Amino acid sequence: MKIAIQGFEGCFHQVAAQGYFGKQVEIECCASFAELVKKAKQQPDVDAGMMAIENSIAGSILPNYSLIKNSGLHITGEIYLQINQHLMVLPGQTMEDLREVHSHPMALLQCMDFLEKYPHIKLVETEDTALSARHVRQKKLKSTAAIAGKLAAEIFELDIIAPNIHTNKNNYTRFLAVSRTPMATPEDANKASVYFQTSHDRGSLAKVLTQIAVAGINLSKLQSFPIPAKEWNYYFHADMEFDNAAHFEKALSKIEPLTEHLTVLGIYKKGKTH
Repeated sequence: MKIAIQGFEGCFHQVAAQGYFGKQVEIECCASFAELVKKAKQQPDVDAGMMAIENSIAGSILPNYSLIKNSGLHITGEIYLQINQHLMVLPGQTMEDLREVHSHPMALLQCMDFLEKYPHIKLVETEDTALSARHVRQKKLKSTAAIAGKLAAEIFELDIIAPNIHTNKNNYTRFLAVSRTPMATPEDANKASVYFQTSHDRGSLAKVLTQIAVAGINLSKLQSFPIPAKEWNYYFHADMEFDNAAHFEKALSKIEPLTEHLTVLGIYKKGKTH
């Protein structure tokens, strides 16, 4: 399979794609999430996409919800990836040799407690963690380290001289698998993603949420978005978890009369943590 990802070879999107689809997947690197969606939708040799949607520390990646909704792509599954950041160098280099550390600004921020122990080291912001590792290898940068994931160290043959240097050890990113064609609902499906609009009448959203609760559904995510053409009107993305698909179908039948443009983006099995 060829999977479209955002980022470069060795990035966390590739780790997520391998964790979900298998180690043998081929990746199609994209410079942006918009390009990822476009290729997953239109490029014939791309079978699916793997797309970050939220992080346990930084929160939701809001533009990606709109990208998925507007693309017509189907959510076919999810995976939760623990984000472990490592300090990596050319073989033979040591902490004492370092003068610069290169990485994405968010990765540098995630590792600041460790980096502050070395005030003489200059921090250089780049566009991607894995790209930083690639530059260290390709340009043979001595006295320079990259912060990236383990896969990047393996691909670019760098030595990890300080593993797991991120401050918060409970840093997870949720990724969605998306496809241009819907998949048959798995028998063990226990999660669904939907979006809908409600009227601007008082209590309209509360009525929808009440019916979801009555149907025995756990609402694990509710994200609101303004509708550009209608001032102060919103549509909602909802992730629902259930023990029985019949409960979800019951919830849909109850909330459909209370909503507008109700669309099921995908029914799938709740993701595992890798």
